[in-house]
Amino acid sequence: MNPRRSGADFFKRYFLNNQFVVVLLVSLLISLNLFVLNKIPFIFTPLKVLFKTILLPLILTGVAYYLLNPLVNWMERRHIKRIQAITALYLLLICLLTLLVFTVVPLIREQIMSLVRNFPAYSKQVELQFAQLLGSRFFNEVQQTLGSTSGDWTSSLSDKVTSLINLAGAGIGGFIGILTETVLTLAAVPFILFYLLKDGKKLPRYILKFVPTAWRRLGYTVLSEMNDKLSSYIRGQLIVSCCIGLLLYMGYLIIGLDYSLVLAVIAACTSIVPYLGPIIAITPALIVAAVTSPVMLLKMAAVWTVVQLIEGKVISPQIMGKSLHIHPVTIIFVILTAGNLFGLLGIILAVPGYAVLKVLARHAFRWIKSHSSLYAPRRSAEPSHVTPSAEALGETPLEGADR
Repeated sequence: MNPRRSGADFFKRYFLNNQFVVVLLVSLLISLNLFVLNKIPFIFTPLKVLFKTILLPLILTGVAYYLLNPLVNWMERRHIKRIQAITALYLLLICLLTLLVFTVVPLIREQIMSLVRNFPAYSKQVELQFAQLLGSRFFNEVQQTLGSTSGDWTSSLSDKVTSLINLAGAGIGGFIGILTETVLTLAAVPFILFYLLKDGKKLPRYILKFVPTAWRRLGYTVLSEMNDKLSSYIRGQLIVSCCIGLLLYMGYLIIGLDYSLVLAVIAACTSIVPYLGPIIAITPALIVAAVTSPVMLLKMAAVWTVVQLIEGKVISPQIMGKSLHIHPVTIIFVILTAGNLFGLLGIILAVPGYAVLKVLARHAFRWIKSHSSLYAPRRSAEPSHVTPSAEALGETPLEGADR
């Protein structure tokens, strides 16, 4: 046998005709193209501006679409034209927003103004409590052990507060700019949402026109799974957040905690972020309860514990279920990583983004598995002579060993 011919056949069989190697080569070419394009970033500047401009409207529109589209579909199944259903839904939303503006918003504004007026008194009370702590015997023993004085603690705290105030003052201009962009975005969302609700059913077909014919069935399956994951997560998370806010508001009213409505709204908004949201939400409630009295702090802790138990044992399992199939530890790591990469927006979009990427990765792995010989079942050569086992001969292992 010619060794050159054998080597050529081996190379052709395991490299040239290997689908997995072809995929790696194509990925390498794509990576090289991206590397070269990254060296000329001015080409991507208009795309970056376009992406930043449409990102927030698309996110808000997508959330509203997943919330309202089931209602529009339900009315359409009741033989109501889709345009009429969307118009009726818009009129209902306008009425609800008007009622919200004239009833709930004044209460929130009153509590916020009261909090601002009482903030100097709260600050002085916290200062007195901190001074009492500095003069306590326990604190003196702690600072002797650590080798620091109360002056060092006070100076360090003062420096941190000063840097925080300077940072907040420097961020006022950026905050105003973000507020302006948000207002413009909110003004554009209803118009985008109207056309998305009207033509949303046709969107998958438009997208699949750009997909090769042989992959359209797989593309439709991927789009359907991504849509199911996003819709179940968005609707479920918003419903859970509203339930948490409502339960906390009722509990705060029962124990008589100040600024109960504002604190409940903060908790509902921050609960959109899984696991980390409740930690952020409990901080202002702890401050208000601690300033009020130690008894109020215990009452607030009890209310928060009861609400979290109800949410974890009753609300989330019934509404969210196991729709995403993501381990809690994975969710925490994903949120922390996305927060470090993209900030607040990354924290909010971490879990749904990971769910979408998980669907894409799963189908990509299935495609590689079906087109590559790496995951083919291992073939074992049949021996020319098979010796029957002791069980096949009707013997136990001990009997065969004795013989």
